[in-house]
Amino acid sequence: MSKLRSVSWRKPPRPFVKWAGGKARLLKQLAKHLPKNFNTYYEPFLGGGALFFHLVETHHQFSAVLSDVSEELINAYRVVRNRVEDLIMELQAHKARYREAPEKYYYEIRAKEFPDDVLRAARLIFLNKTCYNGLYRVNREGEFNVPFGTHKDPRICDSNNLRAASQALRLSKAELVAADYFEATKEADKDDFVYFDPPYQPSSSTAHFTSYTESGFPLEEQERLRDWFQELDNRGCRIVLSNSDTKEIADLYKQYYIQRAQVPRTIGCRVERRKGCRELIIRNFKM
Repeated sequence: MSKLRSVSWRKPPRPFVKWAGGKARLLKQLAKHLPKNFNTYYEPFLGGGALFFHLVETHHQFSAVLSDVSEELINAYRVVRNRVEDLIMELQAHKARYREAPEKYYYEIRAKEFPDDVLRAARLIFLNKTCYNGLYRVNREGEFNVPFGTHKDPRICDSNNLRAASQALRLSKAELVAADYFEATKEADKDDFVYFDPPYQPSSSTAHFTSYTESGFPLEEQERLRDWFQELDNRGCRIVLSNSDTKEIADLYKQYYIQRAQVPRTIGCRVERRKGCRELIIRNFKM
């Protein structure tokens, strides 16, 4: 992996959607556990892509395979990469209409389906910026069902960041895949870097942040992921995984390097409960 010295960011790219479990607040701690060199970077469970944008910001040139089970999210990334100016125009139109009647317009767009890729991407970003708590959630039918948020002045169209994100995706020649983590990383091989950020194992009976898709992510799936982690480890991949600090997760990965981190929460039902939570950063290689 070589330095990309020719890129000078006016403002470094950052996630263009807010996602449950986003890693912006864990980045400083995650950065201490990243491999210095690697070939292809894989990030399934992409979400907002905070770690991907962090790697791009550090001016490293690498190829990337970015994936998520949400086809709507991956479509948005593709549009940001390939048609960012068209997307910006649509978001600016949403912004103007939203200002006229925020709540009414929010539910109008939430109820619509758009066949065009750019319109679909604009819908997802618009809803993400204006919904309650910026929480992405779908019901059993896969429909976005988050209520209206009471934002005073949501940043519906951040043109500069969208352009920077587009450049980052193009520089890394990012392959964008709508698939589960197994399908998306099955080609990963020796000296590739894989970052797993699955829906977290609930740390209490009241924690339910695993249902970011209609199917959820139960303990059996955490065990399946652990088995795949071991397979990629045997291939010689460098792997980092984050999850909640629970006995079940610690036991699953007890043969690997485990670091505990305290991280502020950004999504929860009550503000007074957002004091933070302990997470695990797990890796399979020595620093």
